Amino acid sequence: MDNQEMQEPLAYHRILLTVDEDDNTSSERAFRYATTVALDYNVPLGICSVLESADMNIFDSLTPSKMQAKREHVEQVVAEYVKYAEQRGVKQVEPLVYEGGDVDDVILEQVIPEFKPDLLVTGADTEFPHSKIAGAIGPRLARKAPISVIVVR
Repeated sequence: MDNQEMQEPLAYHRILLTVDEDDNTSSERAFRYATTVALDYNVPLGICSVLESADMNIFDSLTPSKMQAKREHVEQVVAEYVKYAEQRGVKQVEPLVYEGGDVDDVILEQVIPEFKPDLLVTGADTEFPHSKIAGAIGPRLARKAPISVIVVR
């Protein structure tokens, strides 16, 4: 271990925050942490949510108007978080809305390679009775991500 390297601070240069449009509690806590770090380091913050078609029943997922309404809702949620981050003083905030399969796979295979963060901040998902694998996304991202991950409780 190099002593010089040990003296250098570990700093982040791009932060990715994941928000779940139907889990305000964990998303708000993760938001507070991510914006604090982005302000402290004066770095860009990407705020991401993935449209979860698995949360919709099969009929709604096949109805274009229902899918569009869900898409617009997710975009609105992300836009609100972007606005709050800017109000807190974060200078560079980028909204990121994706859709597709499993949330963690979309984040790992699409969002991270495209946004190129070096820190991922996610909430410790609150459990919901309708969710198939409640509380699992944050820990799965922490295990699989090629970057540092902080799961906020």
